[in-house]
Amino acid sequence: MVDQIFFPNPVQPGRQERPQPQKPTSGQVSDSSFARVLDEKLPAQGVKFSQHAQERLKSRNIVLSANDIANLEGAVNNVAQKGGKESLVMMKDAALVVSITNRTVVTALDRSQMQGNVFTNIDSAVII
Repeated sequence: MVDQIFFPNPVQPGRQERPQPQKPTSGQVSDSSFARVLDEKLPAQGVKFSQHAQERLKSRNIVLSANDIANLEGAVNNVAQKGGKESLVMMKDAALVVSITNRTVVTALDRSQMQGNVFTNIDSAVII
């Protein structure tokens, strides 16, 4: 049977019947776990680099290989699953500050600039 929505006749006032909201059945996912299930089912998005981060990578001669990018994406996925929002990702020769929410590298430092630096506005750190 097809659900129908009845609209009142514009000439004659009438009662408008509205469909009742459906309750989840045993096969449906509850709202609380919907985002988690969606994240598991959708392919992972790639990590982007902000204009600022691209400039820092270029000016500091930081070159990331395809393997480095894959490791970075894995780290971002792990932090996202644990609820992180802003993370410091320490690699062999670089440190990257990443917005996990936007999946965007915000800035990059090379090994010489890492020492003595204080990183603020992060809620997590990953060493890969």
